[in-house]
Amino acid sequence: METIKAYFALTKPRVIELLLVAAIPAMLQADRGSVNLALIAGTLIGGWAGAAAANTFNMVVDYDIDQKMGRTRARPLVRHKITKRRAATFAWVLLIFSVLWLWFVIGSPLAAGFIILTNWFYVFVYTKWLKRRTWQNVIWGGAAGCMPVLVGWAAIRAHAGEGPDGWWQALVMFLIIFFWTPPHTWALAMKYRDDYAKANVPMLPVIAEPVAVTRQILFYTWVTVLVSLALIPATSWIYAVGAVVTGIAFIALATKLHRGVARGEEVKPLRLFILSNNYLALLFLALSVDAVLGWQPLF
Repeated sequence: METIKAYFALTKPRVIELLLVAAIPAMLQADRGSVNLALIAGTLIGGWAGAAAANTFNMVVDYDIDQKMGRTRARPLVRHKITKRRAATFAWVLLIFSVLWLWFVIGSPLAAGFIILTNWFYVFVYTKWLKRRTWQNVIWGGAAGCMPVLVGWAAIRAHAGEGPDGWWQALVMFLIIFFWTPPHTWALAMKYRDDYAKANVPMLPVIAEPVAVTRQILFYTWVTVLVSLALIPATSWIYAVGAVVTGIAFIALATKLHRGVARGEEVKPLRLFILSNNYLALLFLALSVDAVLGWQPLF
């Protein structure tokens, strides 16, 4: 049982939960007004395996860093519950299964291709290169976390009826997560700044003054909210209200954090990290409800 738990921990289940939260509304919006539960469930199985593979590869590559950071010392490889070789084999099995499943069972070679691209980008571009060399690591590396939207959209559209594919909507959702990732990650990195410094990971809070960090957080928060409004023409008032209300809350807390740092006050960046999770979940919940009901778009 301990070994099973260790393998499960390699997949970073909490991270996958967030990725699936992003994929589900994309699938619902891709075939607005219809709910193909079997296809959605099948796509989530393949998407889960692909994301689990990427996360496991990430732990294998980051083994040296994880040993130095307090918040990662409980990971299976660091505690020697699983060898790096077995973890890598597990990752390859998950990846191959994901690709074959999405290609042949779900019937979407494009979705399978996105899974391959995600793993390549997350492991080689982000983990091996960006993360260790530049403070912009989470800006560009965050693209890997946006891919579940494209996987879900591709899988649904492969079986959808005639009509416009609406890929611009998938792109907007991709950009929402893309711009959301920096403030989300930097808020956490502010809390664990010393950990990243010990591991020589150049996260923005490590190489910049706190006020510069919160200024960037506030900027990307604003961009995230503004981009989220771009979906309003394809949705009803349900999503519009959700985007505005959650966006105001997100901006308000980011502004409070920035002003507190600028005044030299003691701040709690972890609050913004938690709110950012809730923001994305509630935003996409509103989109999911909107898509299932399929009411007439505002424009």
